[in-house]
Amino acid sequence: MKQRGILREVVISGRALHCGWVVTLKLKPCPANTGIVFCRVDLPGRPRLLPNVEEVSSVVRATTIANGDVQINTVEHLLAALNGFGVDNVIVEVDGPELPILDGSAKGFAKLLQDAEIVEQDCERAYFTLQQPIYVNDGNRIIFATPYDGLKVTCTYVDDRGIHTQHLSLEITPETFLSEIAHARTFVHYEDITPLLSIGKIQGGDLDSAIVLDGDRIISRDPLHFSDEFVRHKILDLLGDIALLGKPLKAHIVAIRPGHALNAKFTREVRKSFTLTTADASSRNKSFSQVGDASLDMRQIIKLIPHRYPFLLIDRVLTINETGLTAIKNVSVNEPYFQGHFPDRPVMPGVLQIEAMAQAAGIFMLHRANLAGKLALFMSCDKVKFRRMVEPGDQVFIKIQLCKHRGDRIGIADGICFVDGKVTSSAELMFTIVDDNTRM
Repeated sequence: MKQRGILREVVISGRALHCGWVVTLKLKPCPANTGIVFCRVDLPGRPRLLPNVEEVSSVVRATTIANGDVQINTVEHLLAALNGFGVDNVIVEVDGPELPILDGSAKGFAKLLQDAEIVEQDCERAYFTLQQPIYVNDGNRIIFATPYDGLKVTCTYVDDRGIHTQHLSLEITPETFLSEIAHARTFVHYEDITPLLSIGKIQGGDLDSAIVLDGDRIISRDPLHFSDEFVRHKILDLLGDIALLGKPLKAHIVAIRPGHALNAKFTREVRKSFTLTTADASSRNKSFSQVGDASLDMRQIIKLIPHRYPFLLIDRVLTINETGLTAIKNVSVNEPYFQGHFPDRPVMPGVLQIEAMAQAAGIFMLHRANLAGKLALFMSCDKVKFRRMVEPGDQVFIKIQLCKHRGDRIGIADGICFVDGKVTSSAELMFTIVDDNTRM
């Protein structure tokens, strides 16, 4: 099956549930293999965030993703709509720290995607598939998943008092998501409202954006959209949270009393023991169909790139997938460039941070297309920014995200360097792959 994107730019505004701000959200088209990318347009440098389970910073009444000081809250309803409709690639621009809650469901986001017109793109879609069952629990809350050729969710919702018990099993397709899940609204128990307000939550909540449960009473501005609306919303949240895998999942998921914390735990467990496959079994991205192939050590790195002391600036690749990687560079006071930059105030040169990003991008491109024996050459850099100093003792995290590529020859990637979760530098990098006739 082909990847999907959107044809045109669309915009929606509304109040955020927790911070109470009025925020504007814009969806923009992007090329295949970009993935889903969030962008905080209200902050200097328009920092980007990838909706990845490793970036989850909070699961209190919503899912929050963060990188350093940059965060976006309540991403689950939009991610559920993207997952339900099978959208792989889109830029999400937002001018605040949280997405709008709208009516508490994914209906508004579903309508937005329909207005944007979902289109097929040139590249094959990759899926996470299970090789064996996965089980996670938190007391009497359970998620269990088994291998399945598609996505099916069987969910049971039970409140703590046993007043509202609902059950639903559903094959998830764009059609069933729109008709059976998208309209299901979020809900809160009346006795939880004051404690939530006291910790700064639900500042923008009202009966237009949520259902309130008071014992066996249901308080809602509008009638229930479904007689079993609560279990349907639990499925909606689950679809949004498993979208943090970064690729669609094929599995039959059985969930009993799920919530954001358990959903994140399940998603991390899938991520640890995944198989990533494409619809085309002959796909040349073979390195991504191996179970657990998610990191590269130094021996694997030097097989891919020719750099050696004192110019090898990648110590380890922590994670690598079809659209990007995360690597580290440990900065020691013994680095030779500190003799002159500067003896009394050693600082890692900015150009070497760019070089580290370029090496990471080259590693990614060579590994992505299984091109051992080729050479990745740095062609150009653009949108370069330096924000903080890197000093001896720092551990630099380098994140690379592929933006565009022309076959396996030319690639453009976004690179960002972090220390202690704070951005030190960023750049857009272009590189090319050529034959290397000097290496055996």
